[in-house]
Amino acid sequence: MREYMFNEIEKNLQKIWDDKKIFETKNKVEGKENYYVLEMLPFPSGKLHMGHVRNYTMGDVIARYKTMKGYNVLHPMGWDSFGLPAENAAIQNGAHPAEWTVKNIEYMKGQLKMLGFSYDWDREIASYKPDYYKWNQWIFKKMYENDLIYRKKSTVNWCPKCDTVLANEQVEDGKCWRHGDTDVIQKELTQWFFKITKYADELLKGHEEIKEGWPEKVITMQKNWIGKSFGTEISFNLEGSDEKLPMFTTRIDTVFGVTYCVIAPEHPMVADILSEKPEIKDAIEAMKNEDMIARTAEGKEKNGVFTGRYLVNPINSERVELWIADYVLMNYGTGAVMAVPAHDERDFAFAKKYDLPMRVVINPIEKKTKKEIKIEVQDMENPFIGKGIMTNSDRFDGISSKEALTKVAEYIEELGFGERTVKYRLKDWGVSRQRYWGTPIPAIYCDKCGIVMESDENLPIKLPMDIEFSGNGNPLETSEEFKNVTCPTCGGPAERETDTMDTFVDSSWYYLRYCDPKNTDLPIDKDIADNWSPVDQYIGGVEHAVMHLLYSRFFHKVLRDMGLLSTNEPFKRLLTQGMVLGPSYYEKSTGKYLYPNETETKNEKSYSKATGEELVMKVEKMSKSKNNGVDPLHMITEYGADAARLFTMFAAPPEKELEWNENGLAGASRFLNRVWRMVVENKKYFETGSIDLEAVSKADKNVIRKLHQTIKKVTASIEDNYHFNTSIAANMELINELQDFKANILEKGEITSESKKVFTETVRTMIIMLSPFVPHITDELWTVLGETGHLFEMTWPTHVEELTISDDVQIGVQVNGKLRATLDVSRSITKEELEALALMAPNVVKFIGGKTIVKKIVVPGRIVNIVVK
Repeated sequence: MREYMFNEIEKNLQKIWDDKKIFETKNKVEGKENYYVLEMLPFPSGKLHMGHVRNYTMGDVIARYKTMKGYNVLHPMGWDSFGLPAENAAIQNGAHPAEWTVKNIEYMKGQLKMLGFSYDWDREIASYKPDYYKWNQWIFKKMYENDLIYRKKSTVNWCPKCDTVLANEQVEDGKCWRHGDTDVIQKELTQWFFKITKYADELLKGHEEIKEGWPEKVITMQKNWIGKSFGTEISFNLEGSDEKLPMFTTRIDTVFGVTYCVIAPEHPMVADILSEKPEIKDAIEAMKNEDMIARTAEGKEKNGVFTGRYLVNPINSERVELWIADYVLMNYGTGAVMAVPAHDERDFAFAKKYDLPMRVVINPIEKKTKKEIKIEVQDMENPFIGKGIMTNSDRFDGISSKEALTKVAEYIEELGFGERTVKYRLKDWGVSRQRYWGTPIPAIYCDKCGIVMESDENLPIKLPMDIEFSGNGNPLETSEEFKNVTCPTCGGPAERETDTMDTFVDSSWYYLRYCDPKNTDLPIDKDIADNWSPVDQYIGGVEHAVMHLLYSRFFHKVLRDMGLLSTNEPFKRLLTQGMVLGPSYYEKSTGKYLYPNETETKNEKSYSKATGEELVMKVEKMSKSKNNGVDPLHMITEYGADAARLFTMFAAPPEKELEWNENGLAGASRFLNRVWRMVVENKKYFETGSIDLEAVSKADKNVIRKLHQTIKKVTASIEDNYHFNTSIAANMELINELQDFKANILEKGEITSESKKVFTETVRTMIIMLSPFVPHITDELWTVLGETGHLFEMTWPTHVEELTISDDVQIGVQVNGKLRATLDVSRSITKEELEALALMAPNVVKFIGGKTIVKKIVVPGRIVNIVVK
């Protein structure tokens, strides 16, 4: 018997697939509908991790399945290859980032091929290549021409470790998104910004179009991040001057309760205040350097300083103090708020801390009696933030606060003190990065002409090679050749921009470049874009909800408005896969995580092999820092690519977390060996030809029924949110049925003219259904079955509904309403035959013996009830 040599089989087939280029995709195939499946492209960090393996296997299963279902499938792969890790590696190793990147791409591409993924490598892209980033620059220019980009001085998030700016979305709990050990600080710099806020409303409305295909969680995260608020902008007068300070509030009904006002430490007015009160500078700087999110967090102590200035509330002419406080942010509203401590939690905490006045302007309503309950300030332990009855509010006393929201706003508009408006939490996307390894911004600064964009003929502006990687400052600043240029407008001396673009620009439109990767005239041809857009199925992590996924939606709409495509959204369906978890082992004495091979288990506890110290074991997300990752190469070498693919698809539904377990991998390997033996050991039972359903035995029929039930279940499970684990389980049940049929029918010679054909057809179809999951072993077994071609090119089987239904049916027999027997009978049995069988059932005879039968209720296909006394 031929052994299952997975290494040999997998290498051989990968070469055959590669040589034949069977995964190449045409942009249009007559008679086939296009289907685009895509996994988020990886950063070439050095080697794949288990998250990659799981993510990409999902995409490959879908791509293979859809191809077999008759679609023209696009399934590409590329590299998100700009970014800080490459630059940091260059600093540490004295190598150019490109060398590090190329080497990693080469290695990781080899790993992807070892896993048998059906990528069209002819469409491969890499964002570090000039033929790709040329189009980043081209798009940047077009956005500038269409007033979607501007440059201004602003307070930005700065990571001291990365030595660069971070977008708001890249700050996580006050830390840099790349590493959780560095506090982000605030810094004032001149930056380039994309006007993503111009599309804020459309980004919200677009959720309607994608809500059927995207996880509700992701849409909610985006809605919260965009943060649309309806409210009123009201201007308070600065006492002693004509200056007005606009403030945005969603609770204009509380305007009579304002007892002080607050501005953010970044507010433009602060500079003027500091010229009068330099002694508060340190306090203000401390506030600025706090994490933006922590500043507004519930429960965090609020800090502030009095400015010495006063404002006048236009609604009642009251004089109130102006404070600077950390809980107000410049990036929401106007950077100034009217403080109503009796009706706002943060204002209440601040007023309590600094002994500021409060005034109640809304009283609650008693639920039972519907009467107003008067609140006294001195009795307040918490602010009242609910709806109620207006009080201490002049002409609005006595009406509901809900009604007052409209009436007070109308009154303010009537008096000319403000107007109703809409604000967004979302701020424009700062894209300037003070690093080398990114797309150069195609801007030139000329003393005579101002900001000038490079001409299209000069694109791409390539990264220079004469760079010093010291680890300090922006490396591009060290290249005089790059910096010093001639102004394309006047011909005079000028200086080129040395900031590069945020690498999220690269990944915001890459899915479109796959469709037309060799176009030298445009980023993408419109007809080709419209053929493939939107991506039918996108797969990636939920952590990208308010970065990559939001930025891609923005870019898609911008490119649509430039006339490069017609669709509104980039991704029709989104699958956010669960994380891969593994056991981590923490050694308290050293504060280090040990590798699994440095530990041993005794009595369900983990210990260090070296010291015997008991370790803290947790099952958590695989990561390099926890030393709990699994090298995919180890899996492939030890068990084979197919076993690795099968385990990652079978162990958990795609959206759930997958807990790593090498025993599960070994189990997948054992199952594949069963499949192998089912084919190679049973050639003598193989017989092809049409099955005559009139000539089959009951045993034959059972196998046929199980086959069609399995086809139905496997197909439905894939179609229903990709429950691959259920599909695999159904195939496992089918092989059990085949094993029984072989042992009890074929080996005993109790066969009909159709038995071998039934067996062959079932084995053959099972191999087809397993092929998207385990493509190597199934392609090999396909040839063992005497078939030609590749399963990737075969047609997916379809079930016949009538064949899923058993000829037999179970009938319950009751005596006086109590179940006494169960009969397995033909569906076509007559009423008389069913009654006779029921009366002969031993347990029925026992309960009717010596009694008079009063009534017999016989319903064929359902029940028999015999009434006796």
